[in-house]
Parts: sequence; structure tokens; C-alpha cells
Amino acid sequence: MSRARRQAWLIVVATFVAASAAAAHHSFTMFDQSKKVTLDGTVKEFLWTNPHVFIQLLVKNERGKEDEWSIEMTSPEHLARAGWRPGTLKPGEKVTIVIHPLHGNQKGGEYLSGIGPNGPLLGAPPPGPGR
Repeated sequence: MSRARRQAWLIVVATFVAASAAAAHHSFTMFDQSKKVTLDGTVKEFLWTNPHVFIQLLVKNERGKEDEWSIEMTSPEHLARAGWRPGTLKPGEKVTIVIHPLHGNQKGGEYLSGIGPNGPLLGAPPPGPGR
């Protein structure tokens, strides 16, 4: 195979890979949009990262042990426009967060709203399906 043909083939493959990743990235199917769950917990980590921000939340289960929940938010850019900052939540803070949970019994979900140690958290992320 010639070099030009190999490069063209790689471009085609890269385009398909990028397109499928973009389609998966914008999917809300991993969250159960028909349910809302309220979590009371302690912030373990507030991850201000691209493409999505995450809240790692420690929540006591029915046995009194802590489970770690991974709460997905929108992008830092969208959150910043709504008033969020990298230091909006700090490790050790007590929060109440409402989410659309992941399907199954996985410990995670899509952020909908919350109350922080000083009252309601700043603006919610832009609306998605089911809100």
C-alpha cells in the first residue's frame, strides 16, 4: 500500500472513531432519566476536568459504611457560565445532591441540583433530556 493511500485510510478510520466517540459522549442513555435520587454525603473530590466535571461523593449506605458515588456534571465551560468555579466544592464539605442515577446498581449519576454547606449550590448545568 502506498504512503498516500495509507494516510488516506488512517484519516478515514480516525474520522469514524472520532464520530462514534462524539456520539457516545453526548448520550444520556447511561442515566435513568425516569428516576431522581437524593444523596446526602461528604465531598471527597471535586474534579474540574474536561470534558466533564465530576463530584466524588462519600455516602453512607444502609450498613453505615461509605460508598463512593461519581456524579457527572457538564463541561467546566458551561458550569463557569452558571457561576461554578474549581473551588465551589471542597473535600470534607457536606452536601445534598439530586441526580438521575446510573442504570443498575452502579454508584453514580447525572447532577441535577444540590445544596452545599452555605445553601443552594450555584446555577444548575444546562438542561438535558428528562429535566
